[in-house]
Amino acid sequence: MESSSQTHRPKATVRDFYERHRQALDLHLVAGQRGLLRVIREPTVNRPGLVLAGFTKYFAQHRVQVLGNAEMHFLKSVPEADRNERLARLLSYRVPCIVFCRGYRPDGGFLEMAERSNLPVFRSQQVTMRFINQATLLLDVLCAPQGTDMGSMVDIQGIGVIIRGAAGVGKSECVLGLIERGYSLVADDITHLHVSGGQHVIGTAHRRIREFMEVRGIGIINVADMFGVKSIRTHKRVDLVVTLKPWDEVANVERVGLDQEKIPLLGIEVPHVTIPVAPGRDLARLVEVAAFLVKLRLAGHNPAKDLETRLLADMAGSRREPHGLPEVADHETRLES
Repeated sequence: MESSSQTHRPKATVRDFYERHRQALDLHLVAGQRGLLRVIREPTVNRPGLVLAGFTKYFAQHRVQVLGNAEMHFLKSVPEADRNERLARLLSYRVPCIVFCRGYRPDGGFLEMAERSNLPVFRSQQVTMRFINQATLLLDVLCAPQGTDMGSMVDIQGIGVIIRGAAGVGKSECVLGLIERGYSLVADDITHLHVSGGQHVIGTAHRRIREFMEVRGIGIINVADMFGVKSIRTHKRVDLVVTLKPWDEVANVERVGLDQEKIPLLGIEVPHVTIPVAPGRDLARLVEVAAFLVKLRLAGHNPAKDLETRLLADMAGSRREPHGLPEVADHETRLES
């Protein structure tokens, strides 16, 4: 049976964001613990300065709200009654959470309002722009489409290759042969996937089994202990998917490779090749060559198209050749005479 993929888009909550990234973002919860299950519907951040100033028409209320120097100095510049009114307006929207950067601590009145609204409020010592940059990247990963692929993944000279195939077709032997050639294992048997930046699929392994690999007939091996630390790569962009199939199950064996076949991974098209498996074929070498070919194509070179262009040019020249032959023949005759 051919390998398959499973995909889902996680619904990130404020609790997920806080528990996974509180150390990286220096987050400290100061109010609204009962609201940690609020969903972050837009995985990015917003500075609500315009809302505090009274303009609410285009408020990005589904994002994490961040207050920094500018917002805090503005609030300090208005009378207390007016300040409370502006903060109450902000809290009237169901925002996921609010983060005060640069160590600012909101006053007691605001914290009481946040508790009554079950609105999570955090503090961070980080500079506002640094917090925004980091939080945006982390939210992108947290809320990106994720999935698993029933295949092993290897980094071949910077090209991330997922190797699929039915049980017993030779995936493990192929991966082992690639590692012996000096390439790096990313994941064995099951590759965890997520989309990065909406453009690339990133593959990785579960951290508990990252260095381990199953070899049928031998058992579990520790790749890092056996081949060195360089034989392990924690994550890699997926540039190619290779499916290994018994030769008699491949209806049409590719002979030229003029058109690159692609398959969807988490909604993103990735190059794909099917390699027929037969006794005596060096699968590791064939996968290696397929990865080199993808690398050439990424650099703007396509050997199949180069050959096609050359043949077409030769054919065009052969059609003009009869008009040039007599001249060549006469020239040779004159030389002989």
